[in-house]
Amino acid sequence: MLESCQNAQERWGGVHLLIDRWLQEREDLIGAYDKLGDKPQALSENRKPLLEFCGVLVDYVSAGHFEIYEQLTGEAKAFGDTRGLELAETIYPRIDVITEKLLAFNDLCDEGKCVAEKFKELGGLLHERFELEDCLIEVLHTAHKEEDTAQA
Repeated sequence: MLESCQNAQERWGGVHLLIDRWLQEREDLIGAYDKLGDKPQALSENRKPLLEFCGVLVDYVSAGHFEIYEQLTGEAKAFGDTRGLELAETIYPRIDVITEKLLAFNDLCDEGKCVAEKFKELGGLLHERFELEDCLIEVLHTAHKEEDTAQA
């Protein structure tokens, strides 16, 4: 019994730490967004805060796609969670659309064409994305964590 608990911790403990780190990056992204949102005129006056925001944005989006989603899906597969995998298949396409819009904003900023209206649209997109990601974490990770604890 102790061995199975240790195996689960070794197997999924890293996912928990990865998610914690990613959620901290989310807080950093929100902070950078709020900082710019207080002064939308700063988008054209001083590009440094905007470029810093874009860097945090791209890092966050990349971590989601290349680390977190893969780990969550792998965990659901390992637990035989078909309901969770079906939910992920439903949610991932919307996250992909949001990602394309976020990266398009980043590209505009790289080209020096960022405008306040586009920046304001990001708030809604980020909010929707965070809700979708929270749903994935809840269904694909937290449920398994509880299941794992119950088996120990």
